[in-house]
Amino acid sequence: MEITRNPVTVAEAVFRVTERACRTGTERVTLAESYGRILVEPLTATHDVPHFTRSPYDGYAIAAADSAGASGDNRIRFTVVDHIGAGEVSHVTIGAFEAVRLMTGAALPAGADAVVMFEQATAAGHTFTIRKAFVPQENLSLQGEDMRSGEMIIPAGSFIHPGTIALLATFGYGHIQVAKRPVVGILATGTELLDVAAPLAPGKIRNSNGPMIAAQLARMGIPYKMYDTAADQLEECLLTVRKAMTETDCLITTGGVSVGDYDFLPEIYKRLGADVLFNKVAMRPGSVTTVAVAGENYLFGLSGNPSACFTGFELFVRPALLKMMGAGKIYLPRTKAVLAEDFPKANPFTRFIRAVYDLTTVRPAGFNKSNAVSSIARGNSLIVLPGGTRGYAAGDPVDVLLLGVEEGTEEWGL
Repeated sequence: MEITRNPVTVAEAVFRVTERACRTGTERVTLAESYGRILVEPLTATHDVPHFTRSPYDGYAIAAADSAGASGDNRIRFTVVDHIGAGEVSHVTIGAFEAVRLMTGAALPAGADAVVMFEQATAAGHTFTIRKAFVPQENLSLQGEDMRSGEMIIPAGSFIHPGTIALLATFGYGHIQVAKRPVVGILATGTELLDVAAPLAPGKIRNSNGPMIAAQLARMGIPYKMYDTAADQLEECLLTVRKAMTETDCLITTGGVSVGDYDFLPEIYKRLGADVLFNKVAMRPGSVTTVAVAGENYLFGLSGNPSACFTGFELFVRPALLKMMGAGKIYLPRTKAVLAEDFPKANPFTRFIRAVYDLTTVRPAGFNKSNAVSSIARGNSLIVLPGGTRGYAAGDPVDVLLLGVEEGTEEWGL
């Protein structure tokens, strides 16, 4: 079957994919179940934090005015009239030159407006002296200085990470409304594919794409269904795709989208009446990456070459799934780095190179053809080299996409 392929830019491909995302709906989960989910409502402070003025140190609560004039030559003495720990409240109102001994986190007693840290005082029985003057609110953690009641703390669409959970717990959110996670199907195509546990045979390779994509989804906390590897038979593959579309929100296939005699997925998209968003991207690896939409179902046709498959998932599948859940930051985080070694190869299309980034420099992670597997395992990032460039030298600045980071960025920007 003749296929017309008009390459689109990576940015255009990403836009077309994310524009078609259908929201997954919402569900209520417990705080313990909320890690890795996407908030669908903004997190609002239900009270001030701290909700009372307290001491951030072990020390003595005093009235700052009583310390006026204190110096090394004029030590001022205070008498301790009470002693409290964190979680306790003193019922004493301190008088002139009186103090309450208190521990970190304890509420400031009435009549006090400053705290003398233990190391700032010289204790003697139930008294202590100081050699410096204190000002009101010195060494205090003031009510509401962190957050105010009613303040919007985290917007809807935010990824729930451990810090978010700390806030949710602080404000008593035992249950949270989050986006439902899409269910994703995985179907590796190709008669040459063997099960992971099968012995190698001439002309055969083990299916690495299926488990790899499953792991990429697991890293996002997204459930998946693994379908049996499909041989290069059109009708058999079509039946599997139809079945998957009734059971999942999104089907990822690997292989079968190129121009070979046994690449049947373009015909399958046609028979399904799917809207093909693009079937060629101006990128390496993975130029034949194809994405279609049938009803509300995504059909991601990723390359059968492992590196191209991996890159296609990160560039197109990941942001689409996050958009379906209403996430605000759907793109891979990016940075700049200095290229640590020459990369003389010309780039007619935008090239994504599996790489090792060390916070300053970045270098290719090894063998980098589209069928490479080793560089996927070694890499923690992707170097982005724009199309139309004639190679790069060590020391050149380059764009880098970071892999495996919990939360991404709001803008594509490349």
